[in-house]
Amino acid sequence: MAEKVNVYEAKTHLSRLLERVEAGEEIVIARNGRPVARLVPAQRTAPRREPGSLRGRIWVAPDFDEPEEDLVDAFYEGSIFPGPERDS
Repeated sequence: MAEKVNVYEAKTHLSRLLERVEAGEEIVIARNGRPVARLVPAQRTAPRREPGSLRGRIWVAPDFDEPEEDLVDAFYEGSIFPGPERDS
């Protein structure tokens, strides 16, 4: 639960409140007992992505998407039950 402080206390102790917010706390500022604002840690921006930054470092085989014949045969002609062949 966030701690509630009044406006006067927030103005007087803003530096201390900001230290607590940096530590992960959430502070609610209230006027006449009614919440009007929240102090929360600012969201850090993610590092900017650079398209093509891995060029030359990744290699993909030309036949990477060719089906393996063993898998195709098992899919179309194999038994529907795993393990030894069963006689029906």
